[in-house]
Amino acid sequence: MARSEARLLVPALMFIALVVAAVASLGTPLITSVATSFQVSLGSAQWTLTVALLSGAVATPILGRLGAGPHRRATILVTLAVVVAGSALTVLPLPFEWLLAGRAAQGVGLGLTALMMGVARDHLPEERSAAVISLISVVSIIGSGVGYPLAALLAELGGVRAAYGLGLVVTAAALLTAWRSVPQAPEGRSAHVDVAGAVVLAAALLLVLFLAGERNLWSRHLAVAAGLAVVAVALLCVWAVIELRSTTPLVDLRAVRHPAVAGANLAMFVAGIGMYLLLTLITRYAQTPHGAGYGFGLTTFVAGLVLIPFSVLGFVAGKLTPRVRTRIADPLLLAGSAVVVGGGFALFAAARSDLTELFAAMGVLGFGVGGFSAAMPGVILAVTPKSETSSAMSFNYVVRSVGYSLGSAIGGLILAAGTGPGHLFPDDSAYTTAALVGIGAMAITTLTSLALARRRSSETNP
Repeated sequence: MARSEARLLVPALMFIALVVAAVASLGTPLITSVATSFQVSLGSAQWTLTVALLSGAVATPILGRLGAGPHRRATILVTLAVVVAGSALTVLPLPFEWLLAGRAAQGVGLGLTALMMGVARDHLPEERSAAVISLISVVSIIGSGVGYPLAALLAELGGVRAAYGLGLVVTAAALLTAWRSVPQAPEGRSAHVDVAGAVVLAAALLLVLFLAGERNLWSRHLAVAAGLAVVAVALLCVWAVIELRSTTPLVDLRAVRHPAVAGANLAMFVAGIGMYLLLTLITRYAQTPHGAGYGFGLTTFVAGLVLIPFSVLGFVAGKLTPRVRTRIADPLLLAGSAVVVGGGFALFAAARSDLTELFAAMGVLGFGVGGFSAAMPGVILAVTPKSETSSAMSFNYVVRSVGYSLGSAIGGLILAAGTGPGHLFPDDSAYTTAALVGIGAMAITTLTSLALARRRSSETNP
């Protein structure tokens, strides 16, 4: 690839990754507006976020496998066309069911992040591709911090349709960018989608994420929830057997079993729980009215501004990480970043009486998440062939999605348990309890990352 083409390719990949992440997160600030506009319950409106995460988790491994084949460019363009069509459904004056269908189509775009990494690794010099892949990983995380305040502002000014209109504009721009900039995959690639494996994995992920999102099911129908959890585990076991026996698996579980990859995915899973837990705690705390005895009663838009330090410092960490990687191994960077996120939890637990303290905690969280996200691909791709980049990273993103969903659910359960009878809002102490749980999650992540670093050191210096 010519140097000028490579120069154009990098911002194109960044833009596409940012757009699909930001659009998928549009449901978060609009839940209340959707409930009011469509006259549905808040629980139903919550599905505008949940359905996007569900479709993204299901589509990601399938797109990752297609992205490993010769038709990666076509896969990217078709997927973005689906996202644009879904964005149009969210804007048109149609019933609530069509809005959910549109949000599901938008969520499919989450699977494109791993494909952007595959393009970078195939068409950029090795040192350059490593830095770009790190930034793509970071951008896919901080996209929510970009989309949240913009969507909230548009919702306040022009209603929920205007906010979703932002998604239509930027996804159309992303499709045009991909059509002009994304090259064909290298010759000699082949990829066959394991249909049976895809169906079983989709069913398992649907159950896992449904159980993570339906907190009322656990509190009111524990036996049903536990039964569904057993079914989900059984489906995952069946899927693993199918993949190990298949000659063209959806995810190469033999590669996933490599200690470095398995450890990285475990760290991503636990870290995802902690990261999303703190993100939801801070935004919910900021919007709690003063009448609860704490909180700041911020509007959706102003609460969205609290995410700005998260996005800015996350991007800064992402830019710094490639330089630091020349001196510090990726697993150690994961451990250090996990400690930083744990520091964000500690700050929130100890000091949240002033709005500047929430900004500080969000900034610390962003810096830790940015560093963690930038270092993660290096751990996995160090033992992954180029042709399997999209597939390996897509599995990591599925793990991350499940971790995020569980983090959100755990936070909700802790706050629900801390809400007294007849009260609308939990006690302030419930936020401290949730923060302590998050510190525990990041401690586990740190220890897992240090174990990875020790193993790599022993392999390098036997």
